[in-house]
Amino acid sequence: MAGLKETPRQKMMGILYLVLLGLAATTVTDHVLDAFRNLTVSLETSSKNVSATVETSMSSFEATKLKNEPERAKPVWDKAQTVKTSIADLDKMINSIKEELITFGGGRDKESGDVANRADIDISAREMVRKGRAKQLKAKIEETRKKILSCLPPDKNNPGKEPQLALSAQDPPRGRGGVISSWEESNFGEGIPLTAALTALTKIQADMRNTEADAIKKILGEVDKAVINLDRFDAVAVAPTSYILVGQQYTADVFLTASDSKANPEVSVGGQSLKIVDGKGLYTVSASREGEFKWVGTVRVKQADGTMKEYKTKEQVYTVARPSAVVSPDKMNVFYIGVPNPVSVSAPGFAKDKIKVSISAGSITGSGGTFEVNVAQPGKVTVTVTGVLDGGKSTVLGSTEFRTKRIPPPVVKFSGKPGGTISAAEAKVQNRIFAILEDFDFDAPFTIQHFKMYIVKPRADAIALESNNNAFTPAMTAAMQGLVPGSRVFFDDIYATGPDKVKRSLNPITFTIK
Repeated sequence: MAGLKETPRQKMMGILYLVLLGLAATTVTDHVLDAFRNLTVSLETSSKNVSATVETSMSSFEATKLKNEPERAKPVWDKAQTVKTSIADLDKMINSIKEELITFGGGRDKESGDVANRADIDISAREMVRKGRAKQLKAKIEETRKKILSCLPPDKNNPGKEPQLALSAQDPPRGRGGVISSWEESNFGEGIPLTAALTALTKIQADMRNTEADAIKKILGEVDKAVINLDRFDAVAVAPTSYILVGQQYTADVFLTASDSKANPEVSVGGQSLKIVDGKGLYTVSASREGEFKWVGTVRVKQADGTMKEYKTKEQVYTVARPSAVVSPDKMNVFYIGVPNPVSVSAPGFAKDKIKVSISAGSITGSGGTFEVNVAQPGKVTVTVTGVLDGGKSTVLGSTEFRTKRIPPPVVKFSGKPGGTISAAEAKVQNRIFAILEDFDFDAPFTIQHFKMYIVKPRADAIALESNNNAFTPAMTAAMQGLVPGSRVFFDDIYATGPDKVKRSLNPITFTIK
């Protein structure tokens, strides 16, 4: 059980496994078999917890170090990924072996969760030792160890010495009387119950996960070690934005990298000293006119011998522009009456919560750059955007004019068709007509308020019927049952209302019965 700083719980489970294996060699009772099953469950739980820790570490590293410092972090990330891939390949092989042994053992018992023939002492020796599966597994473990070792950073405290890994397939020490037992036989050989063999495989997976966690922790830690290097100083200027509006202030931090809490540098811009806060100089200048402006920061630091050393930032550039705003309808270039019209509003230099929007006619609601406009009359409206400056003062950023229109009329359909030919059988099973708004980006349902139906059958008088909604009246349904080939059906005087509550006359539709 060679390992890397195993927790007390991990050590206890390893010892318990050896004790149970010794008991199984002498007598196989239900109590011993139950103990193996319980140990398996405990090892599986421990492995899941360790895997979760590894995933958390990898995700955190990817979101911070790899994103912010890709040049230094990428080689370390690649090594960590190599470890994960090697572990995943080994885990896949072990799970495959488990499934084979469980199948030979009669599958899982639904009540106990253990393999059905868990006390069988022949399956493990036959499948694992005599057929060579254990030998293949041992080779895979050693291959995985080598890949992981090749990724680990050297141990500065023990140069030239191979790090110990919890994952190992070494043969056990020489037994009593000088008897040598191989790793394969000691874990899967004669007399070992099937459930004990499954526990052995689960323990290998637990050692595998512990090795993965420890290796990735060491590998990812190399980036942090590399960061701790204070032998180089650079002056850095960081500005939240280089694009500001008239009336706003331009702000930037000027500071030394690798500075400590005792650092007290002198920072100036254009010969003017800056206020020092936490080792950083705060540069603030009012933007009173438009144009492009440049500046250079100077940082002077007292050396150990009392002399001052000077560092200069790279030239910084910022632009001052007139206020502007962009109002973009999310679906159309017009606002439609009766439906909420979504719009997006942005203003360079202003946070979304510092933008206010108003409309000349109608209403507008929303926040954070996303709004909905509701209008009531056709014509034009103006959307005005106002920005809140530092100190609470407001300034108009821009206005945009939009057209307002009614929703286009829907198409009347019967049996999903706007007219044409239809079979008598299909027509007879229909009981209503519909007003469908096609190729329109909004959800705008229309309700039919009234329509007339005319049925003209060959060599018969026309039938005229009327409904005050979109459904057929009983008389209409009865008349439809008498349709024969050659009959014609007309729908006319159709009126419907949409979200704007305006009653509209819709185009008639005609069908010929075939």
